[in-house]
Amino acid sequence: METLNETFLIETVAARKWLVFSLCMITYILSGTVSTLMSVYLPVAIPDLMHREISEAEMGEIGAFINATFLYGWMFGGLLFGLVSDRVGRVKTLAFCTALYGIGTCLVVIVPNWYSLMGLRFVTGMGVGGVLLVSTVYISEIWEKKTRPVMLGILAVSFPIGIVATGSLNMIFSEWRPAFGLGLLPIAIALLILFLAPESHAWQMIKSAPLKTPESVFDGTNRSNLIKGSVIFGAVLIGLWGIFSWLPTWVQSLLAVGQDGQKERGLTMVLLGMGGIIGGVLSGFLVKNLGSRKILMITFTGCIAVCCLLFITNHTFSKIIYLETALLALFFGISQGSLSSYIPELFPVIIRATATGFCFNIGRFFTATAVFFIGALVTVLGGFGNALLVFSIPFLIALITAWLSRDPESNIKNLS
Repeated sequence: METLNETFLIETVAARKWLVFSLCMITYILSGTVSTLMSVYLPVAIPDLMHREISEAEMGEIGAFINATFLYGWMFGGLLFGLVSDRVGRVKTLAFCTALYGIGTCLVVIVPNWYSLMGLRFVTGMGVGGVLLVSTVYISEIWEKKTRPVMLGILAVSFPIGIVATGSLNMIFSEWRPAFGLGLLPIAIALLILFLAPESHAWQMIKSAPLKTPESVFDGTNRSNLIKGSVIFGAVLIGLWGIFSWLPTWVQSLLAVGQDGQKERGLTMVLLGMGGIIGGVLSGFLVKNLGSRKILMITFTGCIAVCCLLFITNHTFSKIIYLETALLALFFGISQGSLSSYIPELFPVIIRATATGFCFNIGRFFTATAVFFIGALVTVLGGFGNALLVFSIPFLIALITAWLSRDPESNIKNLS
């Protein structure tokens, strides 16, 4: 009888763990959807809110404010809710962040003007930034070490899946306001997380154990890992967004005068998305077998090599560019999935969310600015290819930093 009870208990715990992962994955997917939902409906939403037709220049200006506000909310939420999570727990914070971006999305249905819309997008961004951080830290603490990288890799690709789902909503909802009723889903998921998800045992153990002196992210080894983690993630972010943002423009510059390039640019972006998803899934299996630091070094080397191949050897458009783009996207996806395993394990549980949030988000302050410099680089370096090649340098910085670092597994105090 005792054996049967123990078996039932083990199966119940395992089933609950999979339920928790499913909830985290759903809220991660919905994060990707609400992040890009406004971009899809922006051309019809802004004229509707302005009650008049507007010029492309005015659309670009207002759209830039709305999108920038969302990104700043994302950064702020990622930094703030990491700190909150270390104080009050992973489950409460994750549920709150999920509900926050759900409410921010729902209220768009009744928004009266674009100024209010900008405020709601900031709130939504805060929730999304918190969800992406806290769900990653939470899964890294509740999942067994053997298969943890695989699960984090799968979780990492949920966001682009949500982006892909946004296109389907655009076909379902012809009016923009009803589409934002999607926010009801994350509100419901938040309630399920709050009542069904168990708190991280690692976090509970740390909070119940008395500390002689409070640990800080800026103490000793933590400070060193904080700098290294921020440099690696920030550098990758700059390189990734610099290339992603301008790759379609580079493709267009390779085509003959008069070609609209719609097919070539569209297929290139599809390959970037698909390569990222496949790379994210593969990252978990690679990290499991070789370790996160080694995979990151291989990945950064691959990014540099493929960037050189893509931007140095191609002066006119050919189908080989599709293959090289897919390969580059694959490396990008592996890097993002691997970093989801690598960064949290650099830090002890008591400050893990705070430190991970810092590493994940501090680089975003510099990324947008760095990407804007490409316009000047095109003029100075004589073309988009040379300018984009410059964005392989951040991968070299990340490679050197990873090489100078040690495997997080070697630091016993950081293990959960």
